[in-house]
Amino acid sequence: MDASSSRHGLDALPLRSGDGQTDEDLEELAAKRTAGGNMLDSVANMANSILGAGLPYAINQAGFFAGLILLVALCGVTDWTIRLIVINAKLSGSQSYIDIMTRCFGSSGRAAVSFFQFAFAFGGMCAFGIIIGDTIPHVIRSIFPRLPSMPVLSLFANRQFIIALCTICVSYPLSLYRDIHKLSRASALALVSMLVIVAAVTIEGPKVPDEYKGDPSKGFSFLGPGLTQAVGVISFAFVCHHNSLLIYGSLRTPTLDRFAQVTHLSTFISLVACCTLAIPGYMTFTDKTQGNILNNFSSDNTFINVARFCFGLNMFTTLPLELFVCREVIEHYFFSHESFSMQRHVFFTTVILIAAMFVSLITCDLGVMLEITGGASATTLAFIFPTACYIQLSDPARPWHSRQKLPAYAICAFGIVVMVFTLYQALAKSWTPEGDPKICM
Repeated sequence: MDASSSRHGLDALPLRSGDGQTDEDLEELAAKRTAGGNMLDSVANMANSILGAGLPYAINQAGFFAGLILLVALCGVTDWTIRLIVINAKLSGSQSYIDIMTRCFGSSGRAAVSFFQFAFAFGGMCAFGIIIGDTIPHVIRSIFPRLPSMPVLSLFANRQFIIALCTICVSYPLSLYRDIHKLSRASALALVSMLVIVAAVTIEGPKVPDEYKGDPSKGFSFLGPGLTQAVGVISFAFVCHHNSLLIYGSLRTPTLDRFAQVTHLSTFISLVACCTLAIPGYMTFTDKTQGNILNNFSSDNTFINVARFCFGLNMFTTLPLELFVCREVIEHYFFSHESFSMQRHVFFTTVILIAAMFVSLITCDLGVMLEITGGASATTLAFIFPTACYIQLSDPARPWHSRQKLPAYAICAFGIVVMVFTLYQALAKSWTPEGDPKICM
């Protein structure tokens, strides 16, 4: 489906929720045009939202060939539905995901999208906290091997202490920003860190001892036992729909053409990086591939420890992006008619971050966290809601099987099936003895 401005004639339409614009609205728009970021800033923020290290695990769940097909297909679908959200915003005269769903489905739509947006972003924050605990303590212990035996300094080798320290001292100050484009420089640094991770897994993977490697006969499997879980994990990696309008609004000159370029470039960069990470990672560890691929390596591998540090650094900057969304959802749902309050801003930033940190402290199972968050929330936000809104807002005279509507119906149905099966299987695995959920107390 063509999402360009020439097809829809929407490029000049502003994102607005009312019937007209007041002087304050116009002043705010004028200020945003001079204060916003450029396209590279937006690419950095969007690509940083997309990239992740759970993709080898997804290949393990889906099977090698089915996993690669899913990566490419979901990347293409994600690219389209990200742009579809902005198109829906312009068609409905709305300026947020919540406003779009309210316009299309009333109060029930407003409640549903608010819940899933918050759940996805909050689940992402929890997953990123788990990753910090998986990576930074390994690095510290490798640099200071005697640290765990020291009475007070041993805290710096403790998983829970490091999660709390990094979250409060690094992610929390970044989360207090009000403008998302101010994180673009940190996001660019995180993208460089991701290149280090990809290089480390690619170079060090073939060198690991045989006892770390998986069964080589399972390397080129076509279809794995966890296809729907893999869709959830890949969806979690690719989905940034919950902050797409924030990124669109952060452009100094927000137009559909410019945003389409940002989306195409971001998803392409992410697809290349994900394939480069997923293929060699899975081919080395096959059936032993963990939710965080870096956990498959020993703790004394120097290059991998550098990658662990970079991955932890990546999480410091990605976590605030998700907190932006959680806070934005609360502001739009409960305080949409009230002016900005710094006291409220700090309060919700603090409460959300502490709650996510607590979940990260008590669980080590990144794979299940990715499956549940991706299967339930990501598929809903990326595949069901954007297409359902487009169907609702598009010309009612066109039949459902028309070239304009049929892709939307197909992707909406796909999202519903994936959400139901993924959530059921992930929860079943978590609560059965065979699932062996990992709780870290």
